[in-house]
Amino acid sequence: MKNIALYEFRHHQQSQLGIRFGYDREMINHIKTLDGISWSNTFGCFYIRANRQNFHRLFAHLNNRGYYVDYSAINSSALPDSDKEIILPENDRPQILAFRSYLDGKRYSDSTIETYTAFVSKFLKYHDFKEKYRLADVDRFVEKEIAAKKYSISSHRQCISALKHYFELTEQEEIDTSKLKRPDKSKYLPGVLSKEEVIDLLRATRNLKHRCILALIYSSGLRIGELIDLKLDDIDVDRRQILIRQAKGRKDRYVMLAESFLPLFYNYLQSYTTKIYFAEGLSHGQYTASAVRSFLKESCRRARIRKRVTPHTLRHSYATHMLENGIDLRYIQALLGHSRPETTMIYTHVTQQDLAKIRSPLDESLRDLMERSKSDPNLRLSRNILD
Repeated sequence: MKNIALYEFRHHQQSQLGIRFGYDREMINHIKTLDGISWSNTFGCFYIRANRQNFHRLFAHLNNRGYYVDYSAINSSALPDSDKEIILPENDRPQILAFRSYLDGKRYSDSTIETYTAFVSKFLKYHDFKEKYRLADVDRFVEKEIAAKKYSISSHRQCISALKHYFELTEQEEIDTSKLKRPDKSKYLPGVLSKEEVIDLLRATRNLKHRCILALIYSSGLRIGELIDLKLDDIDVDRRQILIRQAKGRKDRYVMLAESFLPLFYNYLQSYTTKIYFAEGLSHGQYTASAVRSFLKESCRRARIRKRVTPHTLRHSYATHMLENGIDLRYIQALLGHSRPETTMIYTHVTQQDLAKIRSPLDESLRDLMERSKSDPNLRLSRNILD
């Protein structure tokens, strides 16, 4: 269970509730969806105005997600009741109800509906839930609430997508949704482990269940959500295949079941009484992504891997190593479940197979100089060639 500590401090000449926790992208995204949350560069924390109403809202927002909230440093009875700001529950706003129903009718996933609804709710609240909007209203909101509060580019893009849907639903005459532009995606190369680091990581994972989970993620290139949703009935040992049901994009696909994984898998089944899911938590319920991230972090520490490693790093490593082993990009695309080949092409930028064949101009210059220098055949860069 993830731990979060609340504390009170002064900022902008007002009392604030600070939120302290270890870095966790999922937790950060969830905290941002609560109305009134801000980020302080000065104190390096998220915070919300300190009053009893916000304290209860914040606690419920975190606790309902399954996070453990330590509020021992807060004297809630001493907090003022509110700042004369009435924040109605989301379900009390007809605009939000209608928008959620609209998204549900388009068959968006629960996580997408939650994210889009949170951004639209924040936008409407910023403009006091007025009925008609102009492009200038969007620009002002993005400037003050998205850019100024250092939301990521991906969150910014999600916000614009959410607003486009809302304006299409409400038929805003003053807004041409085609003029609402999303910022370009940030282009990052995925972090990968070497083949040796993957083996070290698995050998450093002492718990059999944990080792089996990490080995399957890497050997089959699974997303963390696919691992959690995987049922035993979908693992076909005879055909060496795993059926991934309704993954990203609501698509089924088959992935490989590694031959070398089977002894570990059989040992795991004999040691643990799993009934439905490949990885089960308490009372045979689904395992959690936070639990996987937690023991993966510990395994990296034991393996002395200093890179930032997440479950998705193992998937990136799987794709990169497949490419380095000469597997056609089309097959890798199908195994990963990518809709577009451009998504898979990113791994061509991180593979070492062809990069190792290219020589640096420094290497070439020194080699040429050594060939021309009869007097000093052992010329090295570490020596002072001027003398």
